[in-house]
Order: sequence, then structure tokens, then C-alpha cells
Amino acid sequence: MSPVVTHGFAGLPGGVAISHLSVYDWPAADGACGGTPHMHLACSEAYVVTGGHGAVQTLTASGYEVTPLQAGAVAWFTPGTIHRLVNEGDLRITVLMQNSGLPEAGDAVLTLPPEYLTDAETYARATAIPTDVPEAEQERVARARRDLALEGYRALREAEGPEALAAFHRAAAALVRPWIAEWRERWRRGAEASAAATGVQLDSLERGEFPHLADAAVWSEQPAARGKFGMCGRLDVYGN
Repeated sequence: MSPVVTHGFAGLPGGVAISHLSVYDWPAADGACGGTPHMHLACSEAYVVTGGHGAVQTLTASGYEVTPLQAGAVAWFTPGTIHRLVNEGDLRITVLMQNSGLPEAGDAVLTLPPEYLTDAETYARATAIPTDVPEAEQERVARARRDLALEGYRALREAEGPEALAAFHRAAAALVRPWIAEWRERWRRGAEASAAATGVQLDSLERGEFPHLADAAVWSEQPAARGKFGMCGRLDVYGN
């Protein structure tokens, strides 16, 4: 947990969070290497490409797009964007996540076939990666999960008309609904608190006051976990 300050917000700027991502180089049935297609429901996400090259495939109500990624590029997207990272050569990314890292803390639904989206228990059985097994078994499960999500993703891409995507949206929203109160509290502690602190500081400066300047402080942090099996690749994650 970030330290508490009197006149400001001690988390990462704007209540965001970061992780470092090495995108999977596992080949899929379509010949492309990469990660698991999924969607966030309440968070935007940004990719800062730090090495290699590849692309992010996206699917929204506006259609299918491919955005090339290479070192130095920045790409971002809003909630409701189904996205799949494709690794064309050592693709490495620093991921910026809205709402204090909520995309890696629950706000993600994989594009599994519809029969796996019927209820939370069925979905959890199909998506959970055990942590109490050898790494090789974790990788096997992560790859199988990725391939299953690609089945559903391919069906969504090939569907004619908007109903298939709308049905996925309905199923995803139903799956995450039990967690909304918890998500709201994370937002309040993070993005909302950060914005409120800025408002207080601006009000003080407008009055010619500046008590928050005396509270200036610096923090640093190392990853809380390295090489974690994520949705898109191996993750170095932080505790923010």
C-alpha cells in the first residue's frame, strides 16, 4: 500500500498502475504468436513498447483493426475493446492500467466460447492458472486457456452482424457484476482520490497557499513478482 500523505495522493500519477510484459511467443492455430484475447469493462489500457515488434489486434462494435507495435510506439484503447497481442519478434511492453491496476485485478473477461461464459464457476474453471504446480504445468494451462479464448475470438471476428459481439458484452457484464462494489472502492482509493487531491491543491494555490509543497516525498518500488503468467505474456508486476 502506498504511504499516506497529508495534502496529496501517494500512488502512481493519476491512480494508474504499471506492469512490464514480455509477450508470449507461443504459436497459435492461425500461425500468429502471442497472447490471449480479452476485454476490459471499466478500464482503459495503454501499451508503451520498449522492445521488439508486433501488433495488437482489436475488435469493437466499429470493426476489426490491426495496430502495428514497435519500440517507441504508444497505443491505447478504451473499455469494450477486445484485444490480442501478436509477437512478431521479442515484443516487450510497459502496460499502463487505469484504476490502480484493475485490468490485472479482475476487470478482464477472456473471449471464451459462449458455453464457458454462462456463470462465474464455469468461467473460473476454464481460466484459472494454478500457482501450486511446477512452472511447466502453469505454462501448459496458460497456453490451453489462450487457445480456448482464440476459439471464441475467431467466432466473434467471423460473425456476421452485431449480435455475437453484443452477446459477448452481455455475458461479460453479467460475469463481473458481483465484483462492482469492490472495483468501485479501488477507484475511490485511486483515480478519484488522485483527482480530488489535485482539486484541493489547485484551490489552495488559487488562495495563495501551498501546504502540500512541504509534504513533497519520493518513493520507489521493485516488482512484487517477476515472470508471472498473465493473459498476454510473462509479467513483472508491482504492488500498486
